[in-house]
Amino acid sequence: MDGNGRWATARGLPRSDGHREGVRVLRRIIEALGARNIPIASFYAFSTENWKRSPAEVKSIFGLVEELSDGYLSRDTDYVVNFFGDIDALPQAVKKSVAEAREKTKNNRGMIVNIMLNYGGKDEIVRAAQKLALSGGEFNEKNLAANLYTGYLPDPDMIVRTAGEKRLSNFMTFQSAYSELLFLDKYWPDVTDKDIDAAISEYRRRRRTFGK
Repeated sequence: MDGNGRWATARGLPRSDGHREGVRVLRRIIEALGARNIPIASFYAFSTENWKRSPAEVKSIFGLVEELSDGYLSRDTDYVVNFFGDIDALPQAVKKSVAEAREKTKNNRGMIVNIMLNYGGKDEIVRAAQKLALSGGEFNEKNLAANLYTGYLPDPDMIVRTAGEKRLSNFMTFQSAYSELLFLDKYWPDVTDKDIDAAISEYRRRRRTFGK
């Protein structure tokens, strides 16, 4: 979900306003995906590299995460909500908020919504390798994949990145090996339901061979 800060700057607004608008759009896009029977959707909210931003911006992002998890995700939907990443390194209030959201939604029946928070694809692989080594299991692709945060979920069919950047920026590094990629030349706050429909149509046009 790239481009919140630049969206705000282009309008003469504080970057925090861009993140708030980004959350509003996130809610709408989650609902649009659910209405289109998408079973699983994952969103990159805060990377392990985003700590390099100003303390004020980081604080504003975490505040929005708390609002989102305490309110919309916990109470107003039937989604199963996961937060993947190094959650232990987050502020206590954020840890409490995301833990409660996971607990409250674990028995829901709707779409699985994964929020990647303090997440890095390389870090995830290292953590999975460490877990596998400690377990004494055989070191192979299947066992490594099982120890990822998303080990019990299928790999993403399509990854969509906004704001015109054509890279994955440490997102699902292991899982994206055969994902279809789509890059949108618009900031995240400008994404609409029509973009979702266009992405689904584009996915259906792709021929996936997985090396065969």
